[in-house]
Amino acid sequence: MLFKQLLAFRPSRLDLIFACKTFVAGMLALFISFELDLINPMWSIGTVLIIASPYSGMVSSKCVYRLVGTIAGAIIALLLTPHFINTPWLFTIILSLWVGFALYISLLDRTARSYVFMLAGYSTAMIAYNAITYIDTYNIFDIALARVLEISIGVIATAVVSATFFPVHVGAMIKQRVNKTLSDLESTFERLIKVQDEPENYTQVLSVITRDASDIHALAVHLAYEKGELNGMTKPLQEMLHQVSLVVANLVALSQRVKQLQQMQLVDLAPHLNRIHQHTLAFLKQERALVPSDLQQLPVGFEEDFAELIAMASSEQQIVLAALKMDVRHFIANILAVKLIWQQIQQGQKDIPAEITAITTKYPSLHRDHGIAIRGGISAVLITFIVTGAWILSGWKTGFMMAQMGAITACILTALDNPVPVLRIFIWGSVVSAGLVFLYAFGIFPHVTHFWQLALVLFPVFLVAVTMMANQMLMPIGMVLGINTMMGLNLHNQYTMDAVSYLDGSFGMILGVLVSLIVINLVRAISPDTSATRILALHYQAMRQTLYLSYGSDFKIHLRSMLDRVGVLNTKMVQNTEIKTAIQHALVESSSTVDLVRLQEISQKLPQQTALQSELNVLQQQLADYFYAQEKQLSINHFPIHIVQQIERLQRMAQQVEDVQLHQRLLISLNNICESIGHVSTEQMYSDIYGLGVSHG
Repeated sequence: MLFKQLLAFRPSRLDLIFACKTFVAGMLALFISFELDLINPMWSIGTVLIIASPYSGMVSSKCVYRLVGTIAGAIIALLLTPHFINTPWLFTIILSLWVGFALYISLLDRTARSYVFMLAGYSTAMIAYNAITYIDTYNIFDIALARVLEISIGVIATAVVSATFFPVHVGAMIKQRVNKTLSDLESTFERLIKVQDEPENYTQVLSVITRDASDIHALAVHLAYEKGELNGMTKPLQEMLHQVSLVVANLVALSQRVKQLQQMQLVDLAPHLNRIHQHTLAFLKQERALVPSDLQQLPVGFEEDFAELIAMASSEQQIVLAALKMDVRHFIANILAVKLIWQQIQQGQKDIPAEITAITTKYPSLHRDHGIAIRGGISAVLITFIVTGAWILSGWKTGFMMAQMGAITACILTALDNPVPVLRIFIWGSVVSAGLVFLYAFGIFPHVTHFWQLALVLFPVFLVAVTMMANQMLMPIGMVLGINTMMGLNLHNQYTMDAVSYLDGSFGMILGVLVSLIVINLVRAISPDTSATRILALHYQAMRQTLYLSYGSDFKIHLRSMLDRVGVLNTKMVQNTEIKTAIQHALVESSSTVDLVRLQEISQKLPQQTALQSELNVLQQQLADYFYAQEKQLSINHFPIHIVQQIERLQRMAQQVEDVQLHQRLLISLNNICESIGHVSTEQMYSDIYGLGVSHG
């Protein structure tokens, strides 16, 4: 498969421009390092390849984060090494724990900032390893300072070239993706409330929108580091994406109500539904500049159209239509809020209107997988300890190369569910790069006497490696070929390379990756199915927590994190059909959490109805038990029969509620819970109510 991709690979014009820019930055960094006669100039050119990106904002942010992480790692190395260098095993333990802890923190932060923590971890190890290797030549401060200077030169060269020559701004890409997301939301709504003979499944489309919103949220961090479109709009853009999650929840709820209605007889209602559809679309598609007061507006005749429609419906249809009306109203308000924020962002306004309840928190309310972070941290501790311990026991002079590669590969790929396949590519790429190093060191470099000649002979490697890095499928191969070749060449002003040091260095690099592969395979690697199952357990834990929330900003923040979790779930390449079904259910269930909140709200407004309150409390406890059971043992079966029977009992008792609005809200919430959380079909629900005895899953 990979071989076919390599044969089919054809770099585009933009890929070639990106490769040439990276080459210019790499040669500039290498030339400056040579002129300053730094200890390891290879790290300057290696840094250029590591932080290379087609987008200037991404480059600038990675530059800042890499520099900050390197400085932090240098400081930690300066604090630890002098005190523990004479107690190698204690030093190994402390160093391993630090690398693992830094990686754990890095894996919890799903933004570009995570790079700081990861780099601080393995930079400490690399500086310490070099200090030990060159202890007779350089002191620890010189090595730490040289490391910071080498990284700084690579960072500055990359940032200058990226921003100066043919800059490509991430803001333009984000703008394009946001416009596509808004268009997808409106087109989904347009198709959704149109009466059709066969119900469509919109869950997959809305899942993709949720995943895209999570991706854009992470990309928005880079806007602060470029001067293109949307510069400085990270916070308002992220708030807009939080509001998009509410729109997605509305659309999912709408799709469930439409599916219910399509299971009923709609021959007489279809013309009226289509009229509401036309009026709503005409209202949303008006070309106008929005103001905050527009958020309260509804299409002309909205209430009258629904009142006429509900009056014509049967009793069971009236409940679903009332729920549909509420969902359409919320969708209109939320999509207008999103459009207003987006309009203000494009006008350069950062303040969120007071009429919109902001749900951005100081610490973003996104999914964080502590389990994966802990396993990643443990694997980094073990790998760092093993490679360092092997170096100590063997006394192998070039063992520091094994230790360095072990520490690096323990960290850089652990965001993946299963890093092992990429590490295998890393090993084979290391073998190929070792062959390239041999060709350059013993076949080409003996004939190179000037810097321009060096640049000329290195250009082909840059061209091939960086154009591959621009391709998502071939990026691991490109990075391994480029970075390992440049690092393996170990370029210096006074260049020397002998067969022993070449073989030692190449073998050490491959061995370090091999140790990482074995440990990660045993400790860290999990299949996408297992990863999805673990996240689904967190989903049901969040569902259980919703039962005890009140409606407001706290609930919206909670819902945002749940929908972000669904976005993460939809990135998993699961194979099990039951898990795929459960992931689709998770989006539907998340959209109906507002009905769980309403149960508590309604119960508090019925102090005179003690029997009804008591039965509502019973249902809440049954739901809590059900979510807890799902958390412990995932099952895609529908509600247990006793929960459906309890909902039916409450539907009959709802007739006791004299307040028309409360009565209607209670019936709507019970209907939505049964349909969207219990996944009980309308036919089953009403067959049970009228005594037909249809069984549940």
